Amino acid sequence: MISKELIAKVLDCALSNGADFAELFLENTYNSTIRFYNGKTQQSVVGKDFGIGLRVFYGKSAIYAYTSDLSEKSLLAAAEAISKADQNDKIITPRELKNQQITNIHKMILPGENVAKKDKIDFIRIIDSTARGFNERVLQVDLTLLEKKQDILIANSEGLHVEDQRNYTRIFTMIIASNDKESQTCFDGPGALAGYEFIKTLDPVKIGADTAKSAVTMLSAKYAPSGTFPVVIDNGFGGVIFHEACGHSLEATSVAKGASIFAGKLNQQIASEKVTAIDDGTIENKWGSTNIDDEGTPTQKTILIDKGILKSYMIDKLGGRKMGMESTGSGRRQSYRYAPTSRMRNTYIAPGNDKFDDMIKSIDFGLYAKKMGGGSVLPGTGNFNFSVAEGYLIQNGKIAAPVRGATLIGNGGEILKKISMVSDNLDFSEGMCGSISGSIPTCVGQPAIKVDQIIIGGR
Repeated sequence: MISKELIAKVLDCALSNGADFAELFLENTYNSTIRFYNGKTQQSVVGKDFGIGLRVFYGKSAIYAYTSDLSEKSLLAAAEAISKADQNDKIITPRELKNQQITNIHKMILPGENVAKKDKIDFIRIIDSTARGFNERVLQVDLTLLEKKQDILIANSEGLHVEDQRNYTRIFTMIIASNDKESQTCFDGPGALAGYEFIKTLDPVKIGADTAKSAVTMLSAKYAPSGTFPVVIDNGFGGVIFHEACGHSLEATSVAKGASIFAGKLNQQIASEKVTAIDDGTIENKWGSTNIDDEGTPTQKTILIDKGILKSYMIDKLGGRKMGMESTGSGRRQSYRYAPTSRMRNTYIAPGNDKFDDMIKSIDFGLYAKKMGGGSVLPGTGNFNFSVAEGYLIQNGKIAAPVRGATLIGNGGEILKKISMVSDNLDFSEGMCGSISGSIPTCVGQPAIKVDQIIIGGR
């Protein structure tokens, strides 16, 4: 993308005032978006985004700048600017850049640009027509096909010079059902770190029918009761609670500042012995996977919690300096416009030995949260509330009537200790996670779990 000679020159300039580390991140990204709304193509856009981010460390402080002007003059001006943000008498010279070869474990078979636009819209139309034909109360069907190819180059003053390509493909479906008095919204958004071959593995009829069924079912459901009950949270997107209420508190971004309920608790019991939690960037073609992180560190499978014992955090390079620990390959960013920080990849609770049916049978009265919706979390405390997008009462050991309007309210640290059963049906769901380094692809996941007590907000 740019010559090694120019990169070396830029890194040398960035170190010229005494910084002890310099890094260059170059990105060239192709984006394609097709939006199909209420039976018509509303948007079909392709575009490119390219630029460079530069970062220096002065001890445990970082200074960042970015530019889309890749001329030598512009890059050296940016490097000089960040170099002057601080000062140190000891001037170091960057090491000679050496190519680092990576093993691409996320193969792409069919580039999206090789697929006719008509074929993509035909796929989308099947979802749309299936959802509309499911029930007359389906009011809106909103579909978006996203494709992204990101070429990156990372070099730093330690001699690293590495390149990678990431291909993302995702179809997002949102359906609104209405009875003229009120509405219910359900969504689905499968995606992969892969080419268009991923779309060919999906059944558009099933996507349309299942999403429409959820919205229509909830439209006619009675309101959920409120109180404190046992809850079974189903697999897949149920993992969003762990992601939001616990995962972010295990990132170095919060741990290094002491702003996490899990700071200083390594090797301590923080969860039920039933709970083993993992953040894994190595799962083949998974939406949240990478070959290397955005600092050039090989990604890895990180055991966060092992049978209830806290074993690790998710750590980026700067967080590692602050905590005195090695990076776990967790440095991520949305684009060159953001400095990287510690982020999740594919974060999930590992499968256990319990059976889903046994969980339901063990509850006289409670809630089955089949599909979770959105929510909010206070990262410093772990307090959360999440809506249940599709829920059912559990009565006398059986799944009973659907209920709507349920909200799960609790504290991430406390809920981890109340998980009494973990089933064997692990599944994942794809999403976008927002934080200080932008919005990035991540997976949430879990098998179905039983929480003995959780506050349910309802009516």
